Amino acid sequence: MANGDGKPRKHAAKETFDKRATAEMAANLAKTDQWGARQKLALTARMLAREGHGAALAGQITHRGEAPGTMWTARFGLGLEEIRAGDFLLVDADLNVLQGQGMANPSNRFHLWVYRARPDVNCVVHTHPPHVSALSMLGVPLVAAHMDTAMFYDDCAHLDYWPGPPIGDEEGDLIASALGDKNSILLASHGQLAAAATVEEAAMRSMFIEYAARLQLMAQAAGTIQEIDPKRGREAHDYRLKPEPLNASFHYYARRVLIDEADCLEE
Repeated sequence: MANGDGKPRKHAAKETFDKRATAEMAANLAKTDQWGARQKLALTARMLAREGHGAALAGQITHRGEAPGTMWTARFGLGLEEIRAGDFLLVDADLNVLQGQGMANPSNRFHLWVYRARPDVNCVVHTHPPHVSALSMLGVPLVAAHMDTAMFYDDCAHLDYWPGPPIGDEEGDLIASALGDKNSILLASHGQLAAAATVEEAAMRSMFIEYAARLQLMAQAAGTIQEIDPKRGREAHDYRLKPEPLNASFHYYARRVLIDEADCLEE
């Protein structure tokens, strides 16, 4: 864009504004350190239930355990909208319960494969929300072509066939391999999986992949999706995943849950 004299207008480097915004967000946005890991898992379950991710007993939310080869998982038999922090069991690499009462969902086995393959991952969320499930039936990958879904730009794998219920080691190996170095994956005829270093990121990835799938289905029905510039896509991906706004977004959804479901924090 030009000045009145026709000469190009000079702008400050975008990185300058990015650094300032990041510093201000760190100083001013809501933090999530008032909740422990299992409380964050319970909050995740409740917020996803409110957004339509529940499908009776389907879906799992887990967290890497303190000891190698262990993880925390909600006891089998509960819907997402029922889970409390005290419902999480500590299990070993064969889903034997080490702490807590009840049994693990047999389908949790594939989470263990993800944790083994990805030492950077501390939380895995797997759900079957309706728009993700519908998209998974079309045999096409997720397309991140909107600013609000840029966290998935070049960061959502696609398993293009369904191996059946993921209760065995074969499915775990397959899903972990298909995920590769990505942090989200669309599972054909199945649902979505988010794998992240923090509960907050895994939760928000799960929340927004349903929105992304809904937008994609709407856009495909109307015409051809226009791809975004790769440089801008990567830039937006990194911005959307800054810990400060990501955690503040988690805090927002948690506040909505806690208005009338504070019982979920009970350990």
